[in-house]
Amino acid sequence: MGLDSAEIKPHERLSAALTEEMGAVNALIRARMASEHAPRIPEVTAHLVEAGGKRLRPMLTLAAARLCGYGGPYHVHLAATVEFIHTATLLHDDVVDESGQRRGRPTANLLWDNKSSVLVGDYLFARAFQMMVETGSLRVLDILANAAATIAEGEVLQLTAAQDLRTDEGIYLKVVRGKTAALFSAATEVGGVIAGAPEDQVTALHTYGDALGIAFQIVDDLLDYGGNSAATGKNVGDDFRERKLTLPVIKAVAAADAGERAFWARVIEKGDQRDGDLEHAMELLARHGAMEATRADALGWADKAKAAILTLPEDPLRDALHDLADYVVARIS
Repeated sequence: MGLDSAEIKPHERLSAALTEEMGAVNALIRARMASEHAPRIPEVTAHLVEAGGKRLRPMLTLAAARLCGYGGPYHVHLAATVEFIHTATLLHDDVVDESGQRRGRPTANLLWDNKSSVLVGDYLFARAFQMMVETGSLRVLDILANAAATIAEGEVLQLTAAQDLRTDEGIYLKVVRGKTAALFSAATEVGGVIAGAPEDQVTALHTYGDALGIAFQIVDDLLDYGGNSAATGKNVGDDFRERKLTLPVIKAVAAADAGERAFWARVIEKGDQRDGDLEHAMELLARHGAMEATRADALGWADKAKAAILTLPEDPLRDALHDLADYVVARIS
């Protein structure tokens, strides 16, 4: 049985252990998303923030700080900062991707407009930087500022790489490290830094977050070709229809003969998709073992995440972080 069927999932265990701090984070988020002069800002932000996401990234910050013995107040600021950066990127992503749905609800750009989504995203980035500064730690500011730049860089790289059959696994990893793993690794790393943890622990937390984020994204890409729509909130084949060159397809393209490569060029590069093309794409993925190879990669990154935190103090929070890495990939078991 996968962890998905366990009574209490790892992120729920984290949430239960961090109830008080998460309450403070949520209160700070509500206070800082307010705007005296532009009521649309809290309207748009609340639509996304209150949409029932797991709040995984801020929980990682709180857990890392607690695990390293932090007793001050600023891990709450950093957790809220991480959630604001995440929310800002979602608002911008939905405009870029022309998405109509997120977490099973209409996107902000659909309910309001693209201008509101972009500008409110900008506001949240600015609010995030204000909260970072309040911690008084230049190193924390450096980590989170670098993460924000890396996220934007990853998104821009994806624009050119996503529909180019020359995109290989190295470029894919750069995109994933940017758009997903950068915020995971920053979230865990700043928790250790604010706690004044030894350098080896800070490095371990960064490595954990990086590997967890990569596993998380690979699983998402895999589920697009073989997931349960009700469980994922996405339709099978969304990435295919959006012509995104994700890891299973990159592996199939690398093994393709001339005829198969011509098919991928037509449907991904040229966007000439016809009835039956998704089914044929899935046949090619199966023929070349692309799904199994992608799954093995995801499991490998989850193992790296688990190995990284073995140097951290023994604690139920460390156990929950360890199990979280298994849980992320249990969705494909």
